[in-house]
Amino acid sequence: MADGTRISHIKANIVLYGALFANLGIAIAKFIAAGISGSSSMLSEGVHSLVDSGNQVLLLYGQARAQRPPDNRHPFGYGRELYFWAFVVAILIFAVGAGISIYEGWRHIADPEPLRDPTINYIILAIAFLLEGASWTIAMREFDARRGGQSWWKAVRRSKDPAGFIVLFEDSAALAGLLIAAFGIWLSHRTGDARIDGGASIAIGLILATVAILLAREAKELLIGEAADPALIATIWRIVERHPEISTVNHVRTIHTAPDSVFVAVSADFEDGLKMGDAETLIETIEDELKTASPMISSIYIRPEKHEDAVVQPRSDILP
Repeated sequence: MADGTRISHIKANIVLYGALFANLGIAIAKFIAAGISGSSSMLSEGVHSLVDSGNQVLLLYGQARAQRPPDNRHPFGYGRELYFWAFVVAILIFAVGAGISIYEGWRHIADPEPLRDPTINYIILAIAFLLEGASWTIAMREFDARRGGQSWWKAVRRSKDPAGFIVLFEDSAALAGLLIAAFGIWLSHRTGDARIDGGASIAIGLILATVAILLAREAKELLIGEAADPALIATIWRIVERHPEISTVNHVRTIHTAPDSVFVAVSADFEDGLKMGDAETLIETIEDELKTASPMISSIYIRPEKHEDAVVQPRSDILP
């Protein structure tokens, strides 16, 4: 990879790289603190950070695999492979992060360990909060710049790039987990009941399980195949129907083949008197206009079809 390409790749994935390096350092520190203090919630937090580090590696790997060019087996490219790895990330968060946290919490409630000096825990948690906060701020700014005035939840639902919202969800869960761990450790020593620390570990596990379920649902929708943004569909519809040779637009169907690549299929009723050569020229003109309107449109299929013979999709069904 050339130096310029490598630098561009790093800049494009600054959120993932920032989260990766922060989580690796935090995981090591948390495991050391857990070993010294015997804290269940601190051990859960170490597992949480380690899983997050693995998740960033998987997303970076998925992005690299998704960049492969189309071939005979995959004529529309490999862009949706990123969605597969996003789904794997959700499974890992649920199975490893949430599973181990809940198990460790239950084990420490059933057989609590004697309390030890918690000072090292507080120090590590404070450092982790600063690092996670920095990573969360980067992810928040990047996602905020892309949401285009939509609500946060609507922006997540409509996002076609899982890397951004996965890191945002992970960092939000991490900050919540750190606060719960700190409170659990403090309350355990305040009351002298080590089982409270185990309860904090279970609470962290439940947060991770909730995040995993949300991410799995979003990744599933992307894997199945989501339509383009309604604004882009509206643009496509307007470009096609403004040509006088088109009497009716029967439907406009789109699907994301990658976060930045859209396949468009249009069914339109052409004027009866239009000659074959003129129809071919019209289709080429429309394709050029569509690709000029949005660089995300990678493939276009326009089918001349009588309105009465077509499966008509009312415009109101897909446009805001």
